Amino acid sequence: METEEPREKMSILSYGLLAMTLSHITTHVFQRIHLTLFPVIRSEFSLSLLQLGVIAGIPHLCQALFYLPSGLLSDRFGSKRMILLSLFVAALGSFMASQTVNPMMLIVSVSLVYINTTVYHPAAYSFTTRLFKLRDRAKALGIHGCGGTFGMAIGPISVGILMEILAFGWRQVYLFWFVPVLLIIIVVLRIRFEPKDDLKDDDRRPKPSLQTNSLFTPSLVMFLVFLSVRMWAWQMISAFLPIYLVDEKGLNNVVSSLVYGSSSLMGLAAAPVGGLMASRFGEKKWLLTVLSLSYIFLGLAVIIPNVAVFIILYLSYSFCSFLGMAANSAIMAQLSPSHRRGLAYALFFLPGSIMGAVAPPMAAYIAGAFGLTSIFAFALVGFVVGLVALKLGVEIRRVP
Repeated sequence: METEEPREKMSILSYGLLAMTLSHITTHVFQRIHLTLFPVIRSEFSLSLLQLGVIAGIPHLCQALFYLPSGLLSDRFGSKRMILLSLFVAALGSFMASQTVNPMMLIVSVSLVYINTTVYHPAAYSFTTRLFKLRDRAKALGIHGCGGTFGMAIGPISVGILMEILAFGWRQVYLFWFVPVLLIIIVVLRIRFEPKDDLKDDDRRPKPSLQTNSLFTPSLVMFLVFLSVRMWAWQMISAFLPIYLVDEKGLNNVVSSLVYGSSSLMGLAAAPVGGLMASRFGEKKWLLTVLSLSYIFLGLAVIIPNVAVFIILYLSYSFCSFLGMAANSAIMAQLSPSHRRGLAYALFFLPGSIMGAVAPPMAAYIAGAFGLTSIFAFALVGFVVGLVALKLGVEIRRVP
């Protein structure tokens, strides 16, 4: 077992960060597969938009129930054990999904692969933030984040490739991804040590306190408000984008899956670049800038009717959103004490799960009453409200 001393000279491309990035891929690869398959599942099981909204929401509800216990267990038993547990849950869920015979079995299977992310996130983000000094934290989180975005991208893209080119059934898509999860378990098992505390920066200049022993500060509470409103808006759009592309824009299922996956693929480049820029300009300032630009692109995408322009602007919206990913997660690390980091990141991801359960049924109701396009208008209002909460309510002190 290694000591923690080697962290002082650890490269940003260390094995620990590599293992976290690879595991992040398999953690998120399943997250959007069922949403991409909604046009196919709707036809096979004769489901309504409201029923699809329920299928999209229940896995997020299951996530919400497990996040706080997962954060506490991560602080208690360590990151590595919880990451391994999450990967075993992902393997079980993907195998069950490959054997689905009815919508209820699909809900249970997808709920398991979502619970996988619940167990994974507090542990993996705690591990990553403790692995490097504060000045390198946003960079490391950017690299770690690009693994998750790549997973969210390659999942939907694989649906189009496997089903159209290799003639897989949709259940076989889940079985295809079962094997990589088993391989990543081996990668995580080879991690030789686990950091327990934050590294201190070696800059001799005095620094203001970036953390407090108290977790629930006013800034953290307002940051959670920002996350909640933003995730409500994001989940409204995400759940029904494949249906919107098919029904409103006239794309076929394969092209829809490629566009849907490509929106996440933007994060492969944007997440690490965003981490680097956030380290240079400050997390809050960078996050406010890129999110504002992102929402402008989304608004233009809705207003301009051309399909090709919509796709370009929507991908631009996604790219700018992912530019803020590392800053977003780095802010939570700055607002929380290291010994409660697992619980802090459980709180960080909890709004996404709660809103993931609430937003799809709401979006389905709005779409039924006003049309699918109206979902984007409601989401844009939510995005703006979240920006105001971040700007006025969250105080972040920069490292000198």
